[in-house]
Amino acid sequence: MSTLAGNENLKIMVIDDSSTIRRSAEIFLGQAGYKIVLAEDGFDALAKINDSHPDLIFCDILMPRLDGYQTCALIKKSAKFRDTPVIMLSSKDGLFDRARGAMVGSDEYLTKPFTKDSLLKTVRNYTSGERE
Repeated sequence: MSTLAGNENLKIMVIDDSSTIRRSAEIFLGQAGYKIVLAEDGFDALAKINDSHPDLIFCDILMPRLDGYQTCALIKKSAKFRDTPVIMLSSKDGLFDRARGAMVGSDEYLTKPFTKDSLLKTVRNYTSGERE
């Protein structure tokens, strides 16, 4: 596990109304040494984001109350968090969903169910050096 030292300073927020998805992400990311902040929906995430200052956010699209598109748009409108990468999570792999996600400022799109490898690869893409 020492090869992944350094990850402990990176904080990743996972926003999903599915406890199964939240738990899977928590296990995969925790095993890789990341700090994890979990949120059940957009409102929960917005309440926690100021205190937690995540380095990367995974956000489900289909959630009650405040969906992923609305949540992402609100995060990206914030001067404090506009540069924080937001990766949309969806069980649908449609062009429309990808386009709509891009319109609200999402940085990438990950299809559920994700594997440990695909999740960690996405994290590495956004946390290992500068992306422009």
